[in-house]
Amino acid sequence: MTYDADAIIIGAGGGGPVAAKALGELGLKTLLLEAGPWYGHKKWPRPNEERGPQGDNNPANLSSELLRKCFTDNEDDMNNYVTGKFRWGHADRNRPPWFRYIPSGGFIWQSSGVGGTTLLYFANSPRAFPGAVDDLWPISYRTLLPYYEKVEATLPVVAAPMTAKEELFFFGAQKAGWPRLKTRNVTSPGYRPQPNAIFSPPPQITDLQYKFNGAETGCTLRGHCINGCSIGPTVAKTAKRSTFASYVPLALNTGAVEIRPNTFVTRILTATEKGSLVATGVSFRDTWTGHTGELNAKVVIVAAGAIETPRLWHNSHLPYNPWVGKGLTNHWFDCISGIFAEQDLMQILGMPDVKPYVGQNSAARFDYPGLGVLQGLGLSPGLFASFLYTLSDSYDFLRRPDPAVPWNFCGKVTGDKLARLMQDYPRTLSILLFTDDEVNQHNGVSFSSFLQDEHGPIPVVTYRPGHKDKQKRDKLAAIAADILKKAGAKSILRADCAPYLFAHMQSTMRMGYVVDEDCETLQVKRLYIADNSVLNNSLGGPNPTLTTQALATRTAEKLAHKYFGGV
Repeated sequence: MTYDADAIIIGAGGGGPVAAKALGELGLKTLLLEAGPWYGHKKWPRPNEERGPQGDNNPANLSSELLRKCFTDNEDDMNNYVTGKFRWGHADRNRPPWFRYIPSGGFIWQSSGVGGTTLLYFANSPRAFPGAVDDLWPISYRTLLPYYEKVEATLPVVAAPMTAKEELFFFGAQKAGWPRLKTRNVTSPGYRPQPNAIFSPPPQITDLQYKFNGAETGCTLRGHCINGCSIGPTVAKTAKRSTFASYVPLALNTGAVEIRPNTFVTRILTATEKGSLVATGVSFRDTWTGHTGELNAKVVIVAAGAIETPRLWHNSHLPYNPWVGKGLTNHWFDCISGIFAEQDLMQILGMPDVKPYVGQNSAARFDYPGLGVLQGLGLSPGLFASFLYTLSDSYDFLRRPDPAVPWNFCGKVTGDKLARLMQDYPRTLSILLFTDDEVNQHNGVSFSSFLQDEHGPIPVVTYRPGHKDKQKRDKLAAIAADILKKAGAKSILRADCAPYLFAHMQSTMRMGYVVDEDCETLQVKRLYIADNSVLNNSLGGPNPTLTTQALATRTAEKLAHKYFGGV
């Protein structure tokens, strides 16, 4: 067989470029295939309007000037889930997004493109809780440590800078009697700065001085992390360390990696060798032209995410496994907010407002192993209103007041009341809640028997949290409300989000059930997985990206040793 590459990686999101960089450094010829566009690249100056060439391997073609033209501060331009640049869909925004069916209703917050969903993430990069790994995963937490450290040094991951909203969060947590944590390996409850993959701000930048200076490298505290944060003199020095700005340039610098955008993989090719099923390559479809083709490689790595990876398994007619696509966890979200009086803020902060729009989107956190995570949340007004006032199943005015709960409002808010609450936006501190939801085989991704798109049967996403998940979530909400109350909030609001926002999707191709401890699939040799789907559980509540990247680093090392003699 003639090989097009030593390794083919499917998906250039949170995990694919990490594996590509590691393999490229070992001198392995690697093709990184991505279904979406490539922003900030000279060969694709108009990535949403023109197809451009097939691929590229030259880091000199990355352009921060083009990146700034593509990424704007306009919320609708970037985040509209139908027409925005950060959506799951074709590069051409005149075409509809790629469809997924959610029977219960909801929104899957993912993006296609080089960088994947890290294009729009907060860059929060905590480690898993040790207690969520040890004796539960096929590998130990200690096994992960050197790979955590390697990724943290590469991105790099640093403690987020303090602005007013973080000072107020810490003030409330301290008043509530919680300790400040001094470790990244969390085994007991407490608060700490968020470990973020965002370049630190220059020393002269403060929360009152956040205008962009094009000569600077690093965060400017503008609060636009979710819009790509295209701040930096080069793509590789962009402040937010999305993989398109961190691992992609490093992978290209090896000289062994080529990236092909607008390439949707539709099937994994296999053959039988010595009685075993072996991955030999992929079938793909050019999303602009519809042209189809095949590529062959000695090893295939799937890094397409918790939905598309099991879909690709299904559409490739690979062997049946009862856990393929099953066990979905999603950190059932909620949001708790406090509204403060000007005079109280003056006493605590020396300023009359919180300024939620200043600083990194999430720069403070509270960890509680066994329950989940609380994170400070600062967003621009449109996204803020969406998170806090629109994601519930029920309306606040339809609920009877309950004196036993620690919040004044709960549920969806509309009309005049919404207008009044948004007037208080500058004096509102919000806390995002991630539940340590448990693995349930009934939750996951299945495939429609009657709905198809150009890439095959569409995925159907099902997620219903259990009774224990609700108990954990309610306990976390009460802790968040107490922190806000201790900080001096006059009114406390709970969003009571329905389980319909999908952002931290993981565990649909679980380690120990679908892949082995090195993330090679149990039923198909030379087929590896390097995305959130291999996570055995919800990590205890921490954001999944860093753990996925640590595993992707380890996976590349292990497969190189097994199939390429360590190189």
